[in-house]
Amino acid sequence: MELTRRDAVAALAAVGAAGGVAVGVRHAGGGGQDAAGGEADGDGGRHDDADGGADEETVRSTMVAVAAVVYPDAVSNVEAFVDRFLDGRLDGSAHAAGLREAVADLEAASRSWYDAPVAELSAADREELLRGTGADTAEEDPDGTTAERVRYYVVNDLLLALYASPTGGELVGIENPQGHPGGAESYRRGPK
Repeated sequence: MELTRRDAVAALAAVGAAGGVAVGVRHAGGGGQDAAGGEADGDGGRHDDADGGADEETVRSTMVAVAAVVYPDAVSNVEAFVDRFLDGRLDGSAHAAGLREAVADLEAASRSWYDAPVAELSAADREELLRGTGADTAEEDPDGTTAERVRYYVVNDLLLALYASPTGGELVGIENPQGHPGGAESYRRGPK
């Protein structure tokens, strides 16, 4: 099943309308702002976060790399889907700052244990990294330990994006996920 731009926009709608608007503005070329809400600069809007979080390029590459190990093999076009979803999530909000910090912590662990960034690790090493940090079993907590924050901001954001999308919802039998219009007719018929 191929994840599409429409899936990413539907997933953003499920987490709040502001994310969907951010995607529309960024891709329409409006506002002169980058996806993080700052003024666009000559390097494509990617720069280091002054608060110690990862820069946008690192967030995007790390999230795509993690998605490749947490998403089912049945989905394709993961990179474009995650990238589009992040267009709406890297919006300068407190959640975006938490995401940047959690990614920075995951990157620090990757460089310490494997001497390489997450995106350069093999799928097996990325999976082991998530297990080694404890993110695979941790309770999600935006203010908790590194494992809890990686679970909340990285793993759960990716899973939310997937399963809130129409294509991802189909994988688990949710034909009409929240934020995806279906109308009264979708409630009268059974699942496909």
